[in-house]
Formats: sequence, C-alpha cells, structure tokens
Amino acid sequence: MSTEIKPKHIGRNISRIRELRDMKQEALAIAIGTTQQSISIIEGSESVDDEKLKAIAEALGVPAEVIRNFSEEAVFNIIGNTAENNSSVVSFGCTFNPLDKLLEAFDKNEKLYERLVESEKEKVAILEKLLSEK
Repeated sequence: MSTEIKPKHIGRNISRIRELRDMKQEALAIAIGTTQQSISIIEGSESVDDEKLKAIAEALGVPAEVIRNFSEEAVFNIIGNTAENNSSVVSFGCTFNPLDKLLEAFDKNEKLYERLVESEKEKVAILEKLLSEK
C-alpha cells in the first residue's frame, strides 16, 4: 500500500468553484478569452499553469490559493458543523477552510455584488410589470 500523497486535482477544484458560483463553462471561457472546450480540458487536468490559474481565479472572483486549496471535505465539514437556529445560522467552531477565503474574496468585490443585486432588482421590476399587465 502506498503512502504517497496524491496532489490536489486543480481542474476539479476549478469545476466545483465554478459550479458554486453558478457559472457555466461558456461564461468562464468568455471571461478568460478562450473556448468552452478549453475550459472542459482544463477542468479535466490535474494541474494548471500559474498564469492560466491566475486568470481563472480572477474570473471566478477568488484568489488562486482558494482554487489550489479547495476541499470538498471542508465544505461538508462546514455544512455538518452548522445548524439552523430559527432564522439565523449558528456555527460550531469550524477550523479554517477554503470557503472562508471565498467569502473574503466576495467581500472584497463589493461592486460585483452590487451589480448582481441591481440586476436582480431589475428582473423583479420587469416580472412585476408583466404580472400587473395581465
């Protein structure tokens, strides 16, 4: 039995973070100036060169370190260590995990968040208008 540590699968990490961001491969491809097929190949690769990783991280709105250190286990630990208490969420002493870094990156990117909120408000206004016309 081998005790060799398997390297992290960077492509799989990119895929999971992209999915968590609710982004399609095509959208990521456009953001970094490549094709959807290239993104598919990258997501199937165990390693990605630093320059490409940096561009992908920027497009996903996270630091490259989050992609390198992303762990499905950490996500499940957070979910398992979090309980709903009425309408608020209470956390029970989780240790550091890459999702904390994701949240920090989101906080730093307030303009993107504001644009997303504004977009959602516009959608709601359009839907309300359509409903009122019926």
